Amino acid sequence: MFLKRIAVAAVFMGAMAAHAFAPQAGTWVVSSELDGKPGRGLAIDVQNDTFVMQMYAYENSGQPTFYLATGKISDDKVAAPLVRYTGGRYLGSGALSGKEAGSAGTVTFRFTSGATGFITLPGEPEKAISRFNFGYPFAASSLMGLWTLTSLGSEGLITDAVQLTSNLGATSTGNGLVATSNGLFGCEHQTSGAQVGNVLCVKINAQGQLLRAYVFFYSVNEGEGFSRLSGSGAQQLLSIRRLTTPQNVGTGLIYKAGEQQPAQEHPALRFHLGNVAADGFAD
Repeated sequence: MFLKRIAVAAVFMGAMAAHAFAPQAGTWVVSSELDGKPGRGLAIDVQNDTFVMQMYAYENSGQPTFYLATGKISDDKVAAPLVRYTGGRYLGSGALSGKEAGSAGTVTFRFTSGATGFITLPGEPEKAISRFNFGYPFAASSLMGLWTLTSLGSEGLITDAVQLTSNLGATSTGNGLVATSNGLFGCEHQTSGAQVGNVLCVKINAQGQLLRAYVFFYSVNEGEGFSRLSGSGAQQLLSIRRLTTPQNVGTGLIYKAGEQQPAQEHPALRFHLGNVAADGFAD
């Protein structure tokens, strides 16, 4: 079965997946400290093999401060001095240059995906961290927009570009099937079953035959997972990218929104998504 094999393949392909995705640039949080109140946060960026992290935190007096750590990331791990700065410009001030005010020690990271990992801060145990998603709820509406899905494996490099335009209503395992205007490609957040917490997509042809299925986890505009061709044992490593928001605003590429047509649901789309969600591909 396809979906059962995804979990097994993840064990064997874990090293490949780890090398395929750099940590996503953006705001990260210590997962256990995310309680809706002001706290510590991390701004992470990776360019080539250069890792930069800015951390806003507090002194033991309660005063806010920030730290900077830079280093080289290798095998999804990085260790760097956590340097504190002081004396820089404040609102309304003239020209002032911040100065290093010593290092609090070494901070280490190990990433388990593009959006999850662990941090060890000086004087603290290792803690889970994750990319903070504050703009896209776990809901059907967040899947609308233009996406690319690129998979790599024994079939070679394969890319699908789809524009999800309409919510066709929930299936038995998700919270809303969002489809293309021709009704031949649809995705849904899974709320129950083996793929709970992931997004499941299926691609069918005009005759209603299943062509390919995709399972992935994403945060904001990027994600990763697996795809598989119908009737084949070949499983592909999958990278996904959101190119436009649900409002057709580009997320980084120049894009002009065109007039959208409401999706016409193909009767086989929901059928195949339900089957893959429940049982995967039958060989």
